[in-house]
This record gives sequence, C-alpha cells and structure tokens, in this order.
Amino acid sequence: MHNISEQNFIQQLSIDCVIFGYEAKQLKVLVSTLNFNGDFLALPGGFVYQAEDIDDAASRILQERTGLSEIYLDQFYVFGKAARNSQHFMNELLSQNPDMQIQTKENQEQYDWFTKRFISIGYYALVDIKKVVPQKTELDKSISWLDINNIPTLIIDHNVIVEKALECLRQHLDEKLLAFNLLAETFTMKEVQQLYEAIFDKPFARNNFQKKILDLNVLERLEKKFTGAANKAPFLYRMKNLNRTDNPDLRIP
Repeated sequence: MHNISEQNFIQQLSIDCVIFGYEAKQLKVLVSTLNFNGDFLALPGGFVYQAEDIDDAASRILQERTGLSEIYLDQFYVFGKAARNSQHFMNELLSQNPDMQIQTKENQEQYDWFTKRFISIGYYALVDIKKVVPQKTELDKSISWLDINNIPTLIIDHNVIVEKALECLRQHLDEKLLAFNLLAETFTMKEVQQLYEAIFDKPFARNNFQKKILDLNVLERLEKKFTGAANKAPFLYRMKNLNRTDNPDLRIP
C-alpha cells in the first residue's frame, strides 16, 4: 500500500460518497468492507490532489468504485466539526491488526496523517444499479449494495453522512427530477411510485401520485408494456426529449 502521507493530497480534506441504487423495491447504498481484520465498513471515499478540482476528485472516486463516468453526482454537505477525526477508528483498527503496529517513522507519519482533524465534503450519486459493477480498491475486502433501512455501524461518522444524503435526496427529488436517475431508460408509473415509496419509506395514494408525477410535465408516454394480457398492460414512460447523459440538470457539470 502506498504511503498516503507522501502523496500530493490536500491535507485534512476528504471526500465521502453516498452512492444510491435501486433494486427489488429497495433503495440501496454501496458500502465497502475494509481489507483488514475486524468488521470495518465504510462509504467509498478518497482524497483530493493539490491540483485537482473538488468535483473532478469526486468524479474520479465514483468512477473507480462504479466503473461509470456519466452519472448524477451532487455535493450535498460539508462535515467539519472540530472533533471530527479518525483516531478512535485507527486505534481500533490497530488493536485488531497487530501487524500494523507503529514500529517505524513511516508508520508514525501514516498514523499522524490519518488521525488529524479531517473536513469531509459529502457527495451523493444516483445510478442505474444494473449498469454498475462495484469495483474494489486495495483497501476493500469487498464492496456491495446494502438496503438503506439496514445499514450497519460504519466507521467514523459515515452513518450520519448517509442520513444527511437521504435527507437531501428527499428534499430535492422533484425539483431536480432526481428519481429518474435510479430507473432504467423506460419505466412504468407503478415503478416510479414504488421508487418514491422506497425513498420516503411510506406509501402514496395511487391516483394522487400519478397526477403529481404527470404534472411535472417531463415524461413521454410510450406503448403498453407486454404482460401477456393486453388489456392489463401498463404504459411505459421515459424522460421527455432528453436522457440522463445529455441533460445538464441530470449529470455532473
């Protein structure tokens, strides 16, 4: 593993990414199990090079973990409490991994670099989960999708970051037309409603919901979806005159 303190990163600044996907009526988050002894789970994240724009760093981290380059990515919050640091996490990590004990000057530099106060810029990404092949880095034992309502204890304040990301997603869902980034190119109205219900963790009345979505005036109705019973086949929809890669409001700048 490279000595992180010797790389040309901005010190005491990190990026943490909440990558949302949707499958089987469940909103999911991509979570890494770190490649050490012990159960250390974390959000995908990384650091910013001195000559790198913040958004470019976030895009790089997201592409490393998802294999995708054209995805919706939004900066949603800065986590910067004075007491925010990884000292407790690092000490617990060292206690369960004796081979990592501080024995050299290089080890001490690494420890000191990681345990200083860090300000983290939070980004959330919205992806079509079927297009993502989660990518491991050298720090990952595994990386997988977890249901938003069943996230275990994560390192440092990563659970708080997930909660804040979900709060911001809910606040801006209609304003920025965010939900459609989580669906396939075409979808039924029922699938849209099921997605909203997963995001808000509550049911919606069918008629009122459909009117609300259609009143956004952003959907184009297509042919009926074949189900084997033509009279019961639902209509398919897609975003009107745009897609998620060429609409400037639905992708990273």
